[in-house]
Amino acid sequence: MKALLAAVLVLFLLPGMALANQIRIKDLVEFDGVRGNDLVGYGLVVGLNGSGDGLRNAPFTEDIMASILERLGVNVTGEQFRPRNVAAVMVTATLPPFARAGARIDVNVSAIGDASSLLGGTLVMTPLNGADGQIYAVAQGSVIAGGASAEGDGASVVQGVPTAGTIPAGARVEQEVDFELDSLSAMRLGLRNPDLTTAARIEQVINAEFQRGVARMRDPGTVMLDIAATGMSSPAHALARIENLRVSPETRARVVVDHRSGTIVMGEDVRISRVAVAQGSLTLRIEEAPLVSQPNPFADGETVVVPRTRVDVEEQERAGLAEIDGGTSLSEVVAGLNALGVSPREMIDILKSVSAAGALHAEFVVR
Repeated sequence: MKALLAAVLVLFLLPGMALANQIRIKDLVEFDGVRGNDLVGYGLVVGLNGSGDGLRNAPFTEDIMASILERLGVNVTGEQFRPRNVAAVMVTATLPPFARAGARIDVNVSAIGDASSLLGGTLVMTPLNGADGQIYAVAQGSVIAGGASAEGDGASVVQGVPTAGTIPAGARVEQEVDFELDSLSAMRLGLRNPDLTTAARIEQVINAEFQRGVARMRDPGTVMLDIAATGMSSPAHALARIENLRVSPETRARVVVDHRSGTIVMGEDVRISRVAVAQGSLTLRIEEAPLVSQPNPFADGETVVVPRTRVDVEEQERAGLAEIDGGTSLSEVVAGLNALGVSPREMIDILKSVSAAGALHAEFVVR
């Protein structure tokens, strides 16, 4: 049991904890209009120690470098320059809600050419555009790369990802997003995980707080809030009063498995009907043992390699047939499968088969 739990991560809630597990409304919903905006830009990192783009393989780097120099009054028309200390990069950032002009935001920098490292580089002034094509921020600063690389004549080593990095507070907001919260008379609360029971509980908690019907559930993912009916002086005051109210969310029974890492995550409400499980394992061994056949001394012949292959198939014995009773809970499922001595990846295959048989009463998600 310990070996299995060490290899497989199983998260679940203990019975009776659902009501005690109350979450703030601000952690369950998104307020309509209160959202970030993605920004992107194309720039140049300079000051690299010979680890930049090879301009023959990345001509766009030369083009942007020539454009920057032209704007600075340096005429490079017709010149041939092949520096290895510059790299073309994509710069991305998220403009947070209510960010004001002059505020600083973090940016991510990623090489798009054949540069081997951005360590020690400096991003030259780069405009960041929104989805509408307008410039909302300008980024510049020293890049903090997330890795290191070194190489010699016969070997090289790379630790992490040196071709991507960040610039903390590396961009300054130049234009604000036009959104007037104070002018709203109503607002939608969008649930991050739509659920009818959770939406109904949010509606009840808000109406109980204001002692009137200011909230109304429209669908599993939306609760409408009548800000004017709250009697608060502004929408901001109403939201500040609402966001810290606590609700016990409901979630669907779900099993999530990841084949790459062998991870299995189950919720508390996962149930399995009465089912019998037998697990076997086949081991296929293929061994090559070629023979070399040589002619006799002074004979007219040549040396040949004769292939020899040995193939064995072995079936490992298991504990046999294990029966899982109906209405089985999560801990009983793990104990029952562990009785078969299955590995994490074999357990994933078993759960797939149980789901296909209609005995797994939960949403089955494979990643």
